[in-house]
Amino acid sequence: MLTASSSVARACAILALTAVIVAGPRGPSGALAEARPADPPSAQVFDEAARLVRFNFYDRNYKGRDWDAISARYRTRYLAAATPAERSSTINAMLGELDASHMIHVTPDEPAYYQLSDIFSYGLRRDIPKHFPKGIAYPGIGVFTRDVGGKTFVTGVLAGLPAAKAGIVVGDEILTVDGAPFQPVRAFDDKVGTDVSMTIRRVREGPVSVMTVRPERIEPGKAFRTAMRAGARIIEAKGKRLGYIHVWSYAGEDYQRIMVEELSTGKLKDADALIWDLRDGWGGAHPRYLDLFNVRGPDMTLIERDGDRSVASFKWRKPVALLVNGGTRSGKEVLTYGFKKYGHGPVIGARTAGALLAGRGFLLSDRSFLMVAVNDVTVDGERLEGTGVAPTVEVPFEIPYAAGRDPQLEKAIEILSQGEAPVD
Repeated sequence: MLTASSSVARACAILALTAVIVAGPRGPSGALAEARPADPPSAQVFDEAARLVRFNFYDRNYKGRDWDAISARYRTRYLAAATPAERSSTINAMLGELDASHMIHVTPDEPAYYQLSDIFSYGLRRDIPKHFPKGIAYPGIGVFTRDVGGKTFVTGVLAGLPAAKAGIVVGDEILTVDGAPFQPVRAFDDKVGTDVSMTIRRVREGPVSVMTVRPERIEPGKAFRTAMRAGARIIEAKGKRLGYIHVWSYAGEDYQRIMVEELSTGKLKDADALIWDLRDGWGGAHPRYLDLFNVRGPDMTLIERDGDRSVASFKWRKPVALLVNGGTRSGKEVLTYGFKKYGHGPVIGARTAGALLAGRGFLLSDRSFLMVAVNDVTVDGERLEGTGVAPTVEVPFEIPYAAGRDPQLEKAIEILSQGEAPVD
């Protein structure tokens, strides 16, 4: 995900994290508009979302669509919705009419609500104590999930968090939590620090297994950093030591700092080659992160008088392969584009999301979160929105019932263990 203010995105989409608190619906002048007396209180949230798109969407012509007519049509549906989930779904359907990435409405029932609020936390810094008095966090187990055919499957497991500790793997179908239907946040309310029974199915048409998981209070940024460090490892293959690291979020300098630390002085420093995993999660990456693989530059280490050392500049001078898929989005796509174009190594997996716009976050009056695409973006003059980046080595990956098997990672291991990694 690219996050930007209007001025920052114009400067080559440098990634600034901004957000706006919305008190209520406002007219074009910015004055608070009076609520419609015939409408239920929840209607104001829809009006806020429609207005924010109207005055912030990157294309002032709304891609040739009549935004007033669209919002009026969906407002009728919104007023007929019976639940918060239905109302949020209606807002997202309205946003979908513009066929643009970085357009999403999420509620506190979704991990993305907390993850996006954390990503945009600098812009929300004055309001976080009020909206998140205990900090931005939610009860959970550290997984990404996706609904396929009415069933919920695990698409990602964060190393070092409860699901990974319990042995849950990618491809598991989640059936119940303590006998109730799975909900990614509400299922774990009031259960932090206690044992929870989850039923899962690992094999298609196979038996149901019961797993014991202990939910935690998950702070998004901290969880992504923990997963990077805990998941970084050496994979032995055909006499080669292959380093592996998964960057779940790139929305902040900390993630690149961890990457450099693990490669220069950490678990991966003695690796013969590197597998850089940018699949799924969130974007936010800056193009300069690719400098890590530009070997035409010196390494530099600072040494304190007490002998402590810190890396000021580091270059990875060994083979590297990049893993991508349809969940590789926004700033991560910029890295993928550059990695491929400038020949750093093979790009393995599936075409990236094609979601490259700059987004701005807004907290609405009911505390739900809205992201609006506020700037278009090009890379070397090329527009990746709606197109994405194709891999150089395409490897399909069917998530349901994968049982932890990862054919894309397996292909990267195969290529790198054979010696120098080919670019094409």
